[in-house]
Amino acid sequence: MNPTTGPSPLLIACALGIEHLALRTGDRRGAGGPVTVLRTGMGPRAAERSVARVLADPALGSAAVLATGFCAGLAPGMHPGDLVVAEETRDPRSTVSCVGTDRLVKELVRAAPGRTVHTGPLTGSDHVVRGPERADLLATGAIAVDMESAATLLSAVRAGERPVAAVRVVVDAPEHELVRIGTVRGGISAFRVLRSVLPAFFEWHRSLLLPRR
Repeated sequence: MNPTTGPSPLLIACALGIEHLALRTGDRRGAGGPVTVLRTGMGPRAAERSVARVLADPALGSAAVLATGFCAGLAPGMHPGDLVVAEETRDPRSTVSCVGTDRLVKELVRAAPGRTVHTGPLTGSDHVVRGPERADLLATGAIAVDMESAATLLSAVRAGERPVAAVRVVVDAPEHELVRIGTVRGGISAFRVLRSVLPAFFEWHRSLLLPRR
């Protein structure tokens, strides 16, 4: 951060109304700079367009970007309410490396005690992944899949060099497949977890502003 330009902004992007509600009603104290919570709409194209539009605003031109919301776990043993910290996001067009994953893991463990935090590649899809397709994606090395994170981070880095990250809450998994979000225990659990981890995002952002030694 350049001290003459004021605090660095943070853009938190999610797709769904229920994700946006969780983030808007979470604990907003402790932010290290201006925070924008963006609902992009569902799917990679909507995410890419929305993020590019928002980052074109000079006030957010240097913003760190964190993609969040719900995801499908791919690995056996994952449960609704588990957290996924992406080491990188992938889609057919690109792989984007994430920044500060160790700090995110540390802060998520503190914000959501008792929840399992998984780290690894997060892959993108243009549709909801179910059944045998999970095994195919797991075979690529990915540990979770969602529709917007890869597009969000690709759009972010195309708009300019900046720190990016992705944190997702598992809403369904191989042994716990979700039928309709918000109508089953898995969706309720994921909502509560997402709402609780907002302070971890702020601490990640704050850590980016510290001088490097």
